[in-house]
Amino acid sequence: MRHPGIPTGVHVLLERDGRILLMRRAGTGFFDGLYSLPGGHVEDGESVEQTAVREMAEELGVRIDASVLRVVGVIHRRSDTNRIDFFVSAPVWGGEPHVAEPDKCDALGWFPRNALPESVVPYVREALAEGDGPWIRESGWR
Repeated sequence: MRHPGIPTGVHVLLERDGRILLMRRAGTGFFDGLYSLPGGHVEDGESVEQTAVREMAEELGVRIDASVLRVVGVIHRRSDTNRIDFFVSAPVWGGEPHVAEPDKCDALGWFPRNALPESVVPYVREALAEGDGPWIRESGWR
């Protein structure tokens, strides 16, 4: 019996002075106009850590060493499909985050967890409310 793969996302928490970096999605057709954590989908043959490193370079122009990553939590969610999302923290990085893919993001902002903008991707808001972890939750199954 063949089992379909589950799309897997990786979201990276970068924190500075008690604030989390969020990016506003634009031009993707997926939650455009809403803030989210930087990250993306795991590509074929790629690990969660490799995805985090690649996505931070592509989206923000920053360098992350995979050895510093810490898993914060995991959401198994039912959306348009069955999905798994890993949330990882990168306590240190090289370079200054900037919009490196203006066709996918039109703004960056540093926000305290207790004062997020109203327009945050719903499952990302749920994840941030869970705290520093480690945690696991399900979303959209009931």
